[in-house]
Amino acid sequence: MRIAIGQLWQESNTFNPLPTTRADFETFGVVRGAALVERMADTNELGGFIQSLRGWPEKPEIVGLVRLPAWPSGTATAETFIWLRDEMIEALRQAVGAPSTPHPTLPPKRGEGKTVDAVLLALHGSLVAEGTPDVEGAILEACRAVIGPSVPLVATLDLHANVTEQMVRNANALVLYHTAPHIDVFETGQRGAAVLRRILDGARPTTAFQKLPLVVPAERANTQDPASISYRIREMLQEFERDPRILTAGLATVQPWLDIPELGTAVVIVTDGDETLARQRCDELSAFVWEHRRDYLPELASIQESVRTAFDEKEGLVVLSDSADATTSGAPGDSNHLLSEMLKYDWPRAALVTLVDPELVAEAMTKGIGSAFRANLGGKRDSKYSTPLNAEIQVAKLFDARFIMSGHLAKNMAIDMGRSAVLKIGNIHIVLTSRTGPHFAPQLFEEAGLDPFTAQLLVAKSPCGFRAAYEKQAKKICVVKAPGCAPSDFWNYPYRNIPRPLWPWDEIAKLQAEG
Repeated sequence: MRIAIGQLWQESNTFNPLPTTRADFETFGVVRGAALVERMADTNELGGFIQSLRGWPEKPEIVGLVRLPAWPSGTATAETFIWLRDEMIEALRQAVGAPSTPHPTLPPKRGEGKTVDAVLLALHGSLVAEGTPDVEGAILEACRAVIGPSVPLVATLDLHANVTEQMVRNANALVLYHTAPHIDVFETGQRGAAVLRRILDGARPTTAFQKLPLVVPAERANTQDPASISYRIREMLQEFERDPRILTAGLATVQPWLDIPELGTAVVIVTDGDETLARQRCDELSAFVWEHRRDYLPELASIQESVRTAFDEKEGLVVLSDSADATTSGAPGDSNHLLSEMLKYDWPRAALVTLVDPELVAEAMTKGIGSAFRANLGGKRDSKYSTPLNAEIQVAKLFDARFIMSGHLAKNMAIDMGRSAVLKIGNIHIVLTSRTGPHFAPQLFEEAGLDPFTAQLLVAKSPCGFRAAYEKQAKKICVVKAPGCAPSDFWNYPYRNIPRPLWPWDEIAKLQAEG
């Protein structure tokens, strides 16, 4: 038995003016063929696939296709989409012994004695390209054209996927994360492999899918907090999956910052041939989410109030969530609104904040550790919501922001944010990186020579995922209302392509059930 595995992972933010290009994927780490199986065996969904498949009694041959990852950012270019599609489809065509073709959606011609018995793909589900608002749907359709209708195709998706009819139609099953913060990425890979195993053993996947006319903020969608509505939903999903008749159950609350035609939350229930049960559970969960949609609306603090709260806290750590500039949500990572307010205070203990600025990193390297000079901070990558802040800074440290991340978004995932610097203004420490990445991760601050847990203030550029690292350590957490590409009040931004009516843009009297 031969099982092919691959990955395409990037979350787009169409309000970010910086396009995602092929270079962003190549910099993060494209891996092809056998190297994928060797290098990703204990990392994220691919690791969950590999470890599960290796545990099957018959030990299938694992065929590595290609890993195509990039950090969340702006809309991918049309050329990048073509390259991504061709990389995945050419790898799959080689795996099934089909000859190369410039038209990857054409039906294949099977090679002698070479095929695959199933395909497992780790996708995000919210990748948008110029002219292709549903990249994963297009990739799944192209894969289906190569393998034909009878070969099982199972894909895992992020909880913030924008699930579409095209995705559902072309995959035998879609398996979603259950957690936010996303601490079950490896386990979702294992769940995906388990679903595939049941299909190969004779299960008949039957999917009930409902698109809900709503989009919710991420800030209160904490599946690990018993006070959150998301905690109850996670319990429901896991309870559903304990039913042997159900192969997988998922809720995709979607990445909100996508100005695309099919935007919306989705429920996906896959049973073993039981269409009635699938629809019942789908309707049950859809109604529950709809009924509790207002529970997702966060309480936000002003920039001034949040920074003052941190300054007044003399003993513990205060974490400020700058969710509007969250690099995990595809924002550029160079908002300086919180920094500007922080400069009004004389901090007795360390105050930590991050910025993405490759040019300033290069200047700091040229001037050297200990040098002092005036610099423009932030407002360069995203000039719409921030303008450069000029200040006198001192170079405190130069380092390479490379580390292995586990926790939210990752298990044993290699991160390289490039040459980096620590700039000081009094007791404010600005961690400056050349590339975007997890600008909340404790490992980033530790690589910079800073202890994130003993600081007085830490700005986390993340709406919810940062809680996995800081919830138990922080004395206080504030979610800040600030300008940026990934705001929690997204419905006040200029969307032009989304379906209407859609909550919370529109009040909708009643959810219309499908089926």
